[in-house]
Amino acid sequence: MLHEQASHKNIAQMKKTLLTTWDALLTRNGIVAYLPIIVVSILMFCGASWQIFWPSTDAARYQCYALVFWLGSTATQILPASQCTFLHVSTLVHAPFHTLPLEYPPLTLVIFSLSMLAPIPYYQLIFAMWMALTSALIYWLLLRYGPRGAALTFALFALVGAWATAEGRFDLVPAALTLLCVLAAERKHWTAAYIALAFGTLLKIYPLLLLPALFIAEQRAAQRLSIPAEKVTLKSVATELWRTLRGIGTWRWQNSLVFFGIVIGITAFFALLDFQGAVVSQLSYFTHRPVQIESTGSTILWIAAYFGYPAHVAYTFGSLNIVSALGNSISQFFLLAFVLGYIYTIWLQWRGKLDVVQAFIALLLVFIVTGKVFSPQYLIWVMPLLAFTSALDGFWLLFWGSISLLTTIIYPYLYTRTPNILLVQFVPGFIQIVAVRDALFVLVTLAYLFNWFQVRHRKPLPPAPPGKETGPLLES
Repeated sequence: MLHEQASHKNIAQMKKTLLTTWDALLTRNGIVAYLPIIVVSILMFCGASWQIFWPSTDAARYQCYALVFWLGSTATQILPASQCTFLHVSTLVHAPFHTLPLEYPPLTLVIFSLSMLAPIPYYQLIFAMWMALTSALIYWLLLRYGPRGAALTFALFALVGAWATAEGRFDLVPAALTLLCVLAAERKHWTAAYIALAFGTLLKIYPLLLLPALFIAEQRAAQRLSIPAEKVTLKSVATELWRTLRGIGTWRWQNSLVFFGIVIGITAFFALLDFQGAVVSQLSYFTHRPVQIESTGSTILWIAAYFGYPAHVAYTFGSLNIVSALGNSISQFFLLAFVLGYIYTIWLQWRGKLDVVQAFIALLLVFIVTGKVFSPQYLIWVMPLLAFTSALDGFWLLFWGSISLLTTIIYPYLYTRTPNILLVQFVPGFIQIVAVRDALFVLVTLAYLFNWFQVRHRKPLPPAPPGKETGPLLES
Protein backbone atom coordinates (compact mmCIF):
# COMPACT_ATOMS: atom_id res chain seq x y z
CA MET A 1 0.00 0.00 0.00
CA LEU A 2 2.78 2.38 0.94
CA HIS A 3 4.63 1.36 -2.22
CA GLU A 4 1.61 2.26 -4.40
CA GLN A 5 1.20 5.62 -2.65
CA ALA A 6 4.88 6.39 -3.18
CA SER A 7 4.57 5.40 -6.84
CA HIS A 8 1.55 7.67 -7.40
CA LYS A 9 3.37 10.47 -5.63
CA ASN A 10 6.42 10.06 -7.86
CA ILE A 11 4.25 10.06 -11.00
CA ALA A 12 2.44 13.20 -9.83
CA GLN A 13 5.75 14.89 -9.08
CA MET A 14 7.10 13.90 -12.49
CA LYS A 15 4.00 15.31 -14.24
CA LYS A 16 4.33 18.52 -12.27
CA THR A 17 8.00 18.82 -13.23
CA LEU A 18 7.21 18.20 -16.93
CA LEU A 19 4.41 20.78 -16.92
CA THR A 20 6.66 23.31 -15.20
CA THR A 21 9.41 22.69 -17.76
CA TRP A 22 6.92 22.94 -20.65
CA ASP A 23 5.56 26.24 -19.34
CA ALA A 24 9.11 27.55 -18.96
CA LEU A 25 9.86 26.64 -22.59
CA LEU A 26 6.77 28.48 -23.80
CA THR A 27 7.19 31.56 -21.65
CA ARG A 28 8.57 34.76 -23.12
CA ASN A 29 11.12 35.39 -20.39
CA GLY A 30 13.96 33.51 -18.79
CA ILE A 31 16.92 31.54 -20.07
CA VAL A 32 14.88 28.32 -20.33
CA ALA A 33 12.78 29.89 -23.09
CA TYR A 34 15.94 30.21 -25.24
CA LEU A 35 17.20 26.66 -24.66
CA PRO A 36 15.42 25.25 -27.76
CA ILE A 37 17.15 27.58 -30.23
CA ILE A 38 20.50 27.14 -28.47
CA VAL A 39 20.21 23.36 -28.74
CA VAL A 40 18.88 23.51 -32.31
CA SER A 41 21.66 25.89 -33.42
CA ILE A 42 24.27 23.49 -32.05
CA LEU A 43 22.61 20.52 -33.75
CA MET A 44 22.33 22.43 -37.05
CA PHE A 45 26.01 23.28 -36.76
CA CYS A 46 26.70 19.55 -36.37
CA GLY A 47 24.53 18.93 -39.41
CA ALA A 48 26.59 21.33 -41.50
CA SER A 49 29.99 20.50 -39.96
CA TRP A 50 30.68 17.49 -42.19
CA GLN A 51 30.90 19.78 -45.23
CA ILE A 52 32.09 22.98 -43.61
CA PHE A 53 35.58 22.81 -45.13
CA TRP A 54 34.59 21.37 -48.49
CA PRO A 55 35.45 23.50 -51.56
CA SER A 56 32.18 22.61 -53.36
CA THR A 57 29.51 23.81 -50.91
CA ASP A 58 27.20 26.80 -51.34
CA ALA A 59 29.13 28.74 -48.71
CA ALA A 60 32.34 28.01 -50.62
CA ARG A 61 30.74 29.60 -53.69
CA TYR A 62 29.81 32.62 -51.58
CA GLN A 63 33.46 32.95 -50.60
CA CYS A 64 34.49 32.94 -54.27
CA TYR A 65 31.98 35.66 -55.11
CA ALA A 66 33.14 37.85 -52.24
CA LEU A 67 36.85 37.46 -52.98
CA VAL A 68 36.51 38.05 -56.71
CA PHE A 69 34.33 41.11 -56.17
CA TRP A 70 36.63 42.81 -53.67
CA LEU A 71 40.04 41.65 -54.93
CA GLY A 72 39.54 40.67 -58.56
CA SER A 73 39.79 37.31 -60.32
CA THR A 74 43.40 36.71 -59.26
CA ALA A 75 42.20 36.31 -55.66
CA THR A 76 40.96 32.79 -56.50
CA GLN A 77 44.58 31.65 -56.42
CA ILE A 78 44.57 31.71 -52.62
CA LEU A 79 41.73 29.14 -52.57
CA PRO A 80 41.76 25.44 -53.55
CA ALA A 81 42.04 25.09 -57.31
CA SER A 82 38.59 23.50 -57.75
CA GLN A 83 36.63 25.88 -55.54
CA CYS A 84 35.98 28.71 -57.99
CA THR A 85 36.05 26.90 -61.33
CA PHE A 86 32.33 27.63 -61.77
CA LEU A 87 33.20 31.30 -62.30
CA HIS A 88 35.27 30.55 -65.42
CA VAL A 89 37.81 33.23 -64.54
CA SER A 90 40.93 31.16 -65.16
CA THR A 91 41.58 32.67 -68.60
CA LEU A 92 40.14 36.12 -67.97
CA VAL A 93 41.36 38.83 -65.65
CA HIS A 94 38.61 40.71 -63.82
CA ALA A 95 39.33 43.89 -61.92
CA PRO A 96 37.92 44.38 -58.41
CA PHE A 97 34.27 45.50 -58.11
CA HIS A 98 33.34 44.15 -61.54
CA THR A 99 32.29 40.53 -60.93
CA LEU A 100 28.86 39.96 -59.41
CA PRO A 101 27.14 36.70 -58.41
CA LEU A 102 25.75 34.70 -61.31
CA GLU A 103 22.51 33.45 -59.75
CA TYR A 104 21.97 35.81 -56.80
CA PRO A 105 21.10 39.50 -56.57
CA PRO A 106 24.23 41.63 -56.11
CA LEU A 107 23.32 42.83 -52.61
CA THR A 108 24.05 39.31 -51.38
CA LEU A 109 27.70 40.35 -51.51
CA VAL A 110 27.09 42.12 -48.19
CA ILE A 111 26.20 38.78 -46.57
CA PHE A 112 28.98 36.96 -48.39
CA SER A 113 31.56 39.54 -47.31
CA LEU A 114 30.83 39.49 -43.57
CA SER A 115 32.69 36.21 -43.11
CA MET A 116 35.78 37.58 -44.86
CA LEU A 117 36.64 39.27 -41.58
CA ALA A 118 37.96 35.87 -40.45
CA PRO A 119 41.02 34.06 -41.84
CA ILE A 120 40.40 32.51 -45.26
CA PRO A 121 40.30 28.85 -44.09
CA TYR A 122 37.58 29.64 -41.51
CA TYR A 123 35.19 31.43 -43.87
CA GLN A 124 32.50 28.74 -43.83
CA LEU A 125 32.77 28.34 -40.06
CA ILE A 126 32.11 32.05 -39.49
CA PHE A 127 29.35 32.02 -42.08
CA ALA A 128 27.61 29.24 -40.13
CA MET A 129 27.85 31.34 -36.98
CA TRP A 130 26.23 34.32 -38.73
CA MET A 131 23.35 32.11 -39.83
CA ALA A 132 23.00 30.75 -36.29
CA LEU A 133 22.61 34.32 -35.06
CA THR A 134 19.99 34.93 -37.76
CA SER A 135 18.02 31.89 -36.61
CA ALA A 136 18.24 33.22 -33.04
CA LEU A 137 16.85 36.57 -34.28
CA ILE A 138 13.87 34.84 -35.91
CA TYR A 139 13.33 32.83 -32.73
CA TRP A 140 13.40 36.01 -30.61
CA LEU A 141 10.92 37.77 -32.91
CA LEU A 142 8.52 34.84 -32.71
CA LEU A 143 8.99 34.56 -28.95
CA ARG A 144 8.25 38.24 -28.47
CA TYR A 145 5.56 38.90 -31.07
CA GLY A 146 4.15 35.51 -32.05
CA PRO A 147 1.50 33.37 -30.39
CA ARG A 148 2.40 31.03 -27.56
CA GLY A 149 4.62 28.25 -28.88
CA ALA A 150 5.54 29.99 -32.15
CA ALA A 151 9.26 30.18 -31.35
CA LEU A 152 9.39 26.55 -30.28
CA THR A 153 7.56 25.54 -33.46
CA PHE A 154 10.13 27.36 -35.58
CA ALA A 155 12.96 25.65 -33.71
CA LEU A 156 11.37 22.24 -34.35
CA PHE A 157 10.77 22.98 -38.05
CA ALA A 158 14.34 24.25 -38.46
CA LEU A 159 15.82 21.19 -36.77
CA VAL A 160 13.82 18.65 -38.77
CA GLY A 161 13.76 20.41 -42.15
CA ALA A 162 16.90 22.54 -42.24
CA TRP A 163 19.30 20.52 -40.11
CA ALA A 164 22.00 20.46 -42.80
CA THR A 165 21.08 23.57 -44.80
CA ALA A 166 20.19 26.45 -42.46
CA GLU A 167 23.76 27.29 -41.45
CA GLY A 168 25.27 26.55 -44.85
CA ARG A 169 22.98 28.80 -46.95
CA PHE A 170 21.85 32.40 -46.52
CA ASP A 171 18.09 31.79 -46.89
CA LEU A 172 17.50 32.55 -43.21
CA VAL A 173 18.21 36.23 -43.93
CA PRO A 174 15.42 36.87 -46.50
CA ALA A 175 13.15 34.68 -44.35
CA ALA A 176 13.85 36.95 -41.37
CA LEU A 177 13.16 40.05 -43.46
CA THR A 178 9.87 38.56 -44.65
CA LEU A 179 8.87 37.91 -41.04
CA LEU A 180 9.81 41.50 -40.14
CA CYS A 181 7.63 42.67 -43.04
CA VAL A 182 4.67 40.72 -41.62
CA LEU A 183 5.21 42.00 -38.08
CA ALA A 184 5.39 45.60 -39.32
CA ALA A 185 2.33 45.18 -41.54
CA GLU A 186 0.18 43.76 -38.75
CA ARG A 187 1.08 46.82 -36.70
CA LYS A 188 0.33 49.07 -39.68
CA HIS A 189 3.94 50.28 -39.89
CA TRP A 190 3.65 50.18 -43.64
CA THR A 191 6.85 51.97 -44.61
CA ALA A 192 8.91 49.63 -42.46
CA ALA A 193 7.09 46.64 -43.98
CA TYR A 194 7.88 47.74 -47.53
CA ILE A 195 11.52 48.45 -46.66
CA ALA A 196 11.93 44.99 -45.14
CA LEU A 197 10.34 43.40 -48.21
CA ALA A 198 12.56 45.47 -50.52
CA PHE A 199 15.76 44.27 -48.88
CA GLY A 200 14.43 40.71 -48.88
CA THR A 201 13.88 41.05 -52.64
CA LEU A 202 17.40 42.40 -53.09
CA LEU A 203 18.75 39.26 -51.45
CA LYS A 204 16.67 36.44 -52.94
CA ILE A 205 14.15 37.89 -55.47
CA TYR A 206 11.28 35.62 -54.34
CA PRO A 207 9.88 38.22 -51.86
CA LEU A 208 8.97 40.30 -54.91
CA LEU A 209 6.05 37.90 -55.38
CA LEU A 210 4.66 39.07 -52.05
CA LEU A 211 4.46 42.76 -52.99
CA PRO A 212 0.87 42.68 -54.36
CA ALA A 213 -0.33 40.97 -51.18
CA LEU A 214 1.31 43.64 -49.03
CA PHE A 215 -0.16 46.38 -51.24
CA ILE A 216 -3.69 44.95 -50.95
CA ALA A 217 -3.32 44.64 -47.17
CA GLU A 218 -2.29 48.30 -46.94
CA GLN A 219 -5.22 49.50 -49.06
CA ARG A 220 -7.72 47.41 -47.12
CA ALA A 221 -6.38 48.66 -43.79
CA ALA A 222 -6.75 52.23 -45.03
CA GLN A 223 -10.20 51.46 -46.43
CA ARG A 224 -9.04 52.56 -49.86
CA LEU A 225 -10.00 49.31 -51.58
CA SER A 226 -13.53 48.46 -52.58
CA ILE A 227 -14.70 45.34 -50.79
CA PRO A 228 -16.62 42.98 -53.09
CA ALA A 229 -19.87 41.38 -52.09
CA GLU A 230 -19.78 38.26 -49.93
CA LYS A 231 -20.95 36.12 -52.83
CA VAL A 232 -19.32 36.91 -56.18
CA THR A 233 -20.76 35.17 -59.23
CA LEU A 234 -19.17 34.91 -62.66
CA LYS A 235 -21.54 37.60 -63.89
CA SER A 236 -20.63 40.03 -61.13
CA VAL A 237 -16.84 39.59 -61.30
CA ALA A 238 -16.34 42.24 -63.98
CA THR A 239 -18.56 44.69 -62.09
CA GLU A 240 -16.72 44.16 -58.82
CA LEU A 241 -13.32 44.49 -60.49
CA TRP A 242 -14.35 47.68 -62.24
CA ARG A 243 -15.67 49.14 -59.01
CA THR A 244 -12.35 48.31 -57.33
CA LEU A 245 -10.23 49.76 -60.14
CA ARG A 246 -12.25 53.00 -60.18
CA GLY A 247 -10.77 53.80 -56.80
CA ILE A 248 -7.20 53.62 -58.07
CA GLY A 249 -6.80 57.36 -57.62
CA THR A 250 -7.39 57.05 -53.88
CA TRP A 251 -4.96 54.18 -53.31
CA ARG A 252 -1.84 54.76 -51.28
CA TRP A 253 1.25 54.62 -53.51
CA GLN A 254 3.93 56.27 -51.40
CA ASN A 255 5.22 53.09 -49.75
CA SER A 256 5.22 51.21 -53.03
CA LEU A 257 7.40 53.95 -54.48
CA VAL A 258 9.72 53.55 -51.51
CA PHE A 259 9.94 49.83 -52.29
CA PHE A 260 10.74 50.33 -55.96
CA GLY A 261 13.08 53.21 -55.18
CA ILE A 262 15.18 50.97 -52.92
CA VAL A 263 15.16 47.99 -55.27
CA ILE A 264 15.83 49.94 -58.47
CA GLY A 265 18.33 52.32 -56.85
CA ILE A 266 20.55 49.60 -55.37
CA THR A 267 20.27 47.43 -58.48
CA ALA A 268 21.20 50.42 -60.67
CA PHE A 269 24.26 51.08 -58.51
CA PHE A 270 25.54 47.56 -59.08
CA ALA A 271 24.55 47.74 -62.76
CA LEU A 272 27.03 50.57 -63.18
CA LEU A 273 29.72 48.12 -62.11
CA ASP A 274 28.47 45.09 -64.06
CA PHE A 275 25.12 45.30 -65.88
CA GLN A 276 25.31 41.68 -66.97
CA GLY A 277 25.79 40.45 -63.42
CA ALA A 278 23.35 42.88 -61.81
CA VAL A 279 20.38 42.33 -64.14
CA VAL A 280 20.79 39.95 -67.05
CA SER A 281 22.49 36.91 -65.51
CA GLN A 282 19.84 36.31 -62.83
CA LEU A 283 16.95 36.43 -65.32
CA SER A 284 18.84 34.24 -67.78
CA TYR A 285 19.79 31.81 -65.02
CA PHE A 286 16.15 31.33 -64.00
CA THR A 287 14.70 31.28 -67.52
CA HIS A 288 17.01 28.74 -69.13
CA ARG A 289 17.56 26.21 -66.36
CA PRO A 290 15.74 22.89 -66.85
CA VAL A 291 13.58 20.97 -64.37
CA GLN A 292 15.55 20.25 -61.20
CA ILE A 293 15.68 16.69 -59.92
CA GLU A 294 13.69 17.40 -56.73
CA SER A 295 10.97 19.61 -58.18
CA THR A 296 7.37 18.48 -58.50
CA GLY A 297 7.75 18.16 -62.26
CA SER A 298 10.61 15.71 -61.91
CA THR A 299 8.28 12.89 -60.86
CA ILE A 300 6.22 13.36 -64.03
CA LEU A 301 9.37 13.20 -66.16
CA TRP A 302 10.51 9.99 -64.46
CA ILE A 303 7.10 8.42 -65.05
CA ALA A 304 7.13 9.60 -68.68
CA ALA A 305 10.47 7.85 -69.12
CA TYR A 306 8.58 4.53 -68.89
CA PHE A 307 6.33 5.61 -71.77
CA GLY A 308 8.93 6.38 -74.39
CA TYR A 309 10.25 9.77 -73.29
CA PRO A 310 13.78 9.04 -72.03
CA ALA A 311 15.31 11.34 -69.44
CA HIS A 312 18.80 11.71 -68.06
CA VAL A 313 20.44 13.72 -65.31
CA ALA A 314 22.87 16.56 -65.95
CA TYR A 315 24.67 18.89 -63.56
CA THR A 316 23.98 22.40 -64.86
CA PHE A 317 23.09 25.76 -63.33
CA GLY A 318 24.59 24.68 -60.01
CA SER A 319 22.19 21.77 -59.45
CA LEU A 320 21.13 18.35 -60.70
CA ASN A 321 18.55 18.69 -63.45
CA ILE A 322 16.51 16.32 -65.60
CA VAL A 323 16.93 16.64 -69.36
CA SER A 324 13.96 15.31 -71.31
CA ALA A 325 12.05 16.03 -74.49
CA LEU A 326 9.05 16.78 -72.26
CA GLY A 327 11.00 19.16 -70.03
CA ASN A 328 9.79 22.33 -71.73
CA SER A 329 6.16 21.16 -71.79
CA ILE A 330 6.26 20.30 -68.09
CA SER A 331 7.80 23.70 -67.32
CA GLN A 332 5.02 25.45 -69.24
CA PHE A 333 2.35 23.40 -67.46
CA PHE A 334 3.67 24.31 -64.03
CA LEU A 335 4.07 27.93 -65.08
CA LEU A 336 0.36 27.96 -65.91
CA ALA A 337 -0.38 26.30 -62.56
CA PHE A 338 1.67 28.99 -60.81
CA VAL A 339 -0.21 31.80 -62.57
CA LEU A 340 -3.57 30.28 -61.67
CA GLY A 341 -2.54 29.66 -58.06
CA TYR A 342 -1.16 33.18 -57.76
CA ILE A 343 -4.30 34.79 -59.17
CA TYR A 344 -6.52 32.67 -56.94
CA THR A 345 -4.54 33.70 -53.85
CA ILE A 346 -4.81 37.38 -54.71
CA TRP A 347 -8.51 36.82 -55.42
CA LEU A 348 -8.99 35.36 -51.94
CA GLN A 349 -7.17 38.24 -50.31
CA TRP A 350 -9.11 40.82 -52.32
CA ARG A 351 -12.33 39.25 -51.06
CA GLY A 352 -11.08 39.36 -47.47
CA LYS A 353 -10.59 35.61 -47.07
CA LEU A 354 -6.85 35.93 -46.34
CA ASP A 355 -4.90 38.34 -44.18
CA VAL A 356 -1.43 39.46 -45.19
CA VAL A 357 0.55 36.64 -43.60
CA GLN A 358 -1.86 33.99 -44.88
CA ALA A 359 -1.49 35.45 -48.38
CA PHE A 360 2.30 35.35 -48.00
CA ILE A 361 2.21 31.68 -47.00
CA ALA A 362 -0.16 30.75 -49.83
CA LEU A 363 1.97 32.54 -52.45
CA LEU A 364 5.16 30.90 -51.22
CA LEU A 365 3.59 27.44 -51.20
CA VAL A 366 2.29 27.94 -54.75
CA PHE A 367 5.65 29.25 -55.94
CA ILE A 368 7.64 26.36 -54.47
CA VAL A 369 5.30 23.57 -55.54
CA THR A 370 5.05 24.83 -59.15
CA GLY A 371 8.66 25.92 -59.56
CA LYS A 372 11.26 24.33 -61.79
CA VAL A 373 13.54 24.09 -58.77
CA PHE A 374 12.87 22.70 -55.30
CA SER A 375 16.04 23.03 -53.27
CA PRO A 376 15.93 21.83 -49.64
CA GLN A 377 16.58 25.31 -48.26
CA TYR A 378 13.31 26.57 -49.79
CA LEU A 379 11.49 25.23 -46.74
CA ILE A 380 13.26 27.92 -44.70
CA TRP A 381 11.27 30.61 -46.53
CA VAL A 382 7.99 29.34 -45.08
CA MET A 383 9.04 28.12 -41.61
CA PRO A 384 8.88 31.45 -39.70
CA LEU A 385 5.52 32.38 -41.21
CA LEU A 386 3.97 29.00 -40.48
CA ALA A 387 5.27 29.14 -36.91
CA PHE A 388 3.82 32.65 -36.56
CA THR A 389 0.33 31.61 -37.67
CA SER A 390 0.06 27.97 -36.61
CA ALA A 391 2.14 27.52 -33.47
CA LEU A 392 2.10 23.91 -32.24
CA ASP A 393 -0.83 23.12 -34.54
CA GLY A 394 -1.32 19.38 -34.92
CA PHE A 395 -1.90 19.43 -38.70
CA TRP A 396 1.23 21.43 -39.41
CA LEU A 397 3.39 19.52 -36.94
CA LEU A 398 2.37 16.30 -38.70
CA PHE A 399 2.35 17.30 -42.35
CA TRP A 400 5.01 20.00 -42.44
CA GLY A 401 7.10 17.87 -40.10
CA SER A 402 6.79 14.95 -42.53
CA ILE A 403 7.72 17.15 -45.50
CA SER A 404 10.69 18.47 -43.53
CA LEU A 405 11.86 15.01 -42.48
CA LEU A 406 11.64 13.64 -46.02
CA THR A 407 13.55 16.67 -47.30
CA THR A 408 16.34 16.02 -44.80
CA ILE A 409 16.43 12.35 -45.82
CA ILE A 410 16.83 13.45 -49.44
CA TYR A 411 19.54 15.94 -48.53
CA PRO A 412 21.99 15.23 -47.08
CA TYR A 413 21.38 11.51 -46.47
CA LEU A 414 20.53 10.12 -49.92
CA TYR A 415 22.80 12.52 -51.79
CA THR A 416 25.77 11.18 -49.83
CA ARG A 417 24.98 7.51 -50.56
CA THR A 418 26.93 7.68 -53.83
CA PRO A 419 30.38 9.09 -54.64
CA ASN A 420 29.11 10.31 -58.02
CA ILE A 421 26.30 12.83 -57.66
CA LEU A 422 25.17 12.15 -61.25
CA LEU A 423 24.10 8.68 -60.11
CA VAL A 424 21.94 9.82 -57.20
CA GLN A 425 18.74 8.83 -59.01
CA PHE A 426 19.91 5.21 -58.77
CA VAL A 427 20.21 5.36 -54.97
CA PRO A 428 17.46 3.09 -53.60
CA GLY A 429 14.46 5.16 -52.57
CA PHE A 430 15.63 8.51 -53.95
CA ILE A 431 13.03 8.97 -56.69
CA GLN A 432 10.28 7.47 -54.54
CA ILE A 433 10.98 9.68 -51.51
CA VAL A 434 11.15 12.79 -53.70
CA ALA A 435 7.77 11.81 -55.20
CA VAL A 436 6.18 11.28 -51.76
CA ARG A 437 7.60 14.56 -50.41
CA ASP A 438 6.38 16.50 -53.42
CA ALA A 439 2.95 14.84 -53.26
CA LEU A 440 2.63 15.87 -49.61
CA PHE A 441 3.65 19.40 -50.57
CA VAL A 442 0.96 19.50 -53.26
CA LEU A 443 -1.59 18.28 -50.69
CA VAL A 444 -0.55 20.92 -48.15
CA THR A 445 -0.68 23.67 -50.79
CA LEU A 446 -4.18 22.69 -51.93
CA ALA A 447 -5.32 22.36 -48.32
CA TYR A 448 -4.11 25.89 -47.62
CA LEU A 449 -5.63 27.41 -50.76
CA PHE A 450 -9.04 25.81 -50.14
CA ASN A 451 -8.79 25.81 -46.34
CA TRP A 452 -9.33 22.09 -45.97
CA PHE A 453 -9.40 20.98 -42.34
CA GLN A 454 -9.36 24.69 -41.36
CA VAL A 455 -5.57 24.72 -41.88
CA ARG A 456 -5.53 28.52 -42.24
CA HIS A 457 -6.81 28.95 -38.70
CA ARG A 458 -4.51 31.34 -36.81
CA LYS A 459 -3.44 31.02 -33.21
CA PRO A 460 -4.18 34.12 -31.08
CA LEU A 461 -1.42 36.69 -30.80
CA PRO A 462 -0.20 37.96 -27.42
CA PRO A 463 -2.00 41.04 -26.07
CA ALA A 464 -0.65 44.25 -27.55
CA PRO A 465 0.91 46.81 -25.19
CA PRO A 466 -1.28 49.83 -24.39
CA GLY A 467 -1.42 52.24 -27.29
CA LYS A 468 -0.18 49.66 -29.79
CA GLU A 469 -2.24 48.05 -32.54
CA THR A 470 -1.61 44.56 -33.77
CA GLY A 471 -3.58 41.64 -35.11
CA PRO A 472 -4.55 39.94 -38.36
CA LEU A 473 -5.57 42.42 -41.04
CA LEU A 474 -8.72 40.50 -41.85
CA GLU A 475 -12.20 41.86 -41.47
CA SER A 476 -14.51 39.76 -39.35
